[in-house]
Amino acid sequence: MAKTLPTRDQVALEDTWNLSLMYESREAWETDLTLSQEMGRKLTGREGHVCDSAQSLLDTLREQTALYRKLNHLGVYVSCLSDQDTANDTHQEMSQRYSSIVAGIQSGISFITPEILELESAKLEDFYKQCPDLEEYRIDLEDTLRLKPHILSKEMEKLLADASEICDNPDQTYSIFSNADMKFPEVKDENGEMVQITHGRFVPLEESTDRRVRRETFEKLYGVYRQYSRTLASIYSGQVKQLIFQARARRYDSTLEAAVDMVNVSPQVYRNLVDTVNKNLDKMHRYVRLRKRLLGVDELHMYDIYTPIIAGVSKEIPFAQAKETVLKALAPLGEDYLKVVREGFENRWIDVYENEGKRSGAYSTGSYDSYPYILLNYTGNMDNLFTLIHEMGHSMHTWHSNHAQPPMYAHYRIFVAEVASTCNEILLMEYLLAHTTDKKERAYLLNHYLDSFKGTVYRQTMFAEYEMITNQMAEEGQSLTAEALTKVYYDLNCKYYGPDMVSDPEIGVEWARIPHFYYNFYVYQYATSFSAAVAIAHSILEEGAPAVERYLKFLSGGSSMPPVELLKIAGVDLTTAQPLARIFPSCGFIARQFFPVIDCSSPP
Repeated sequence: MAKTLPTRDQVALEDTWNLSLMYESREAWETDLTLSQEMGRKLTGREGHVCDSAQSLLDTLREQTALYRKLNHLGVYVSCLSDQDTANDTHQEMSQRYSSIVAGIQSGISFITPEILELESAKLEDFYKQCPDLEEYRIDLEDTLRLKPHILSKEMEKLLADASEICDNPDQTYSIFSNADMKFPEVKDENGEMVQITHGRFVPLEESTDRRVRRETFEKLYGVYRQYSRTLASIYSGQVKQLIFQARARRYDSTLEAAVDMVNVSPQVYRNLVDTVNKNLDKMHRYVRLRKRLLGVDELHMYDIYTPIIAGVSKEIPFAQAKETVLKALAPLGEDYLKVVREGFENRWIDVYENEGKRSGAYSTGSYDSYPYILLNYTGNMDNLFTLIHEMGHSMHTWHSNHAQPPMYAHYRIFVAEVASTCNEILLMEYLLAHTTDKKERAYLLNHYLDSFKGTVYRQTMFAEYEMITNQMAEEGQSLTAEALTKVYYDLNCKYYGPDMVSDPEIGVEWARIPHFYYNFYVYQYATSFSAAVAIAHSILEEGAPAVERYLKFLSGGSSMPPVELLKIAGVDLTTAQPLARIFPSCGFIARQFFPVIDCSSPP
């Protein structure tokens, strides 16, 4: 009998997130949903009068803030419900109805921004003098005015708002198809037991010391993706086309420019990352040669990339033990920080284990009025420990921003979203290295750092380059067929992993497995955030309290400042190439520690 996943109702209550603190029942959610519609209708009555006076502008902005706060709370709740069991038709119906209602509300209030943009700067400054309370929206208004060249007329803004539900469809379709409809075959594990392959079990199976298990898992999973590659290519093509539609409608030269401009970042930052990493691919290729040597194989395949190269160290980490380790690793951040982490562990912020239909991967989410909830698919290995502390970093960033900022500035920009999570990972790595005297375990951890570097800097940049290429292809009129997407991805895989890796044909269809390709140029921020996080974590460990104080100010900043300026508070300047350039020597330093530990006289 194959090991199968439990259904949602078979999961222990204490291992699930407590969404009842958001809404006790569907009826309570429905009541708030109706209230949000009423708030939206009230706000539509201000059309043509937004800027009649300073007080009118302030009242409009406050009503808009309250509405968005309510909608976000409603959306987080139904999104979590949907993700905990994507096969639950009731939750999917709620999610779809919520999306439709939000689209209608956005369409109804789409006049607000165009009316604000009609204000002359001098008149707006006069409004601040007439109504000092309006100052609380100055940052928000300045950011709106920054985007003035890309804001359209009231009629066109309404049209784009009406189209938002259609534009969201590719992401929704991909999520349901990948998580609820796609089923993977079974594989016989190293113990001779039949195990059903799932999103959550894929990496643990690829970590097996039995190469047959790794190969069969790899071939069977990607065989299913290849079977549906035409459908998945059509969905991804729809995603890119809607991005092109929106970018052109807003008078941007490309989808990339549109995406980064929304967070006040230059497209050059994106391109600099891709260029810098490409210039340092030799280090990635050395890592691949090292892995090949230590595994003792004639050919290194893509199904060999996750298995530990240090044998006899991998061990199961129960969730209770993982929580204890997280608290010890984060101790340098102080007792106030730890108190909130404990609250998260004790008050069911976390949905821990995989169940049938549950969304794959991991994330942190939350509204201004809720806990910062965490979705995991915990299977008890070292990667899962790092995932837990990573997502807790997101949640702590959210918690600090929510408690320090008013609603309109609490949500931090995507550009800095991965800094806190990655900083936590670095602190965990340093803690584990400092508390082991076992030679093999130290080697295992150093290799884990190299794997993290590979996965965060190189792999995410490869994803970023893939997004850049495929979006450009579509912008130039090329079709994003399964064959074309697979060739682009396969060629990039060959380039990034180098000549010592056999890029198996199956890896070409990995693009179909990556949900982040529906996040609109998100992944590059993992790499830029990694460079910032390394610098911040090391300053915390070296300086102590002063660095912690700077870091907590950064966490509490929300969107009250441009993201690059916020990072400067924490001591990192990403307007220069220096932070990114520093991490490659850092990787070399770790590698030099690694070679003596494994009795390797010289690096490959």
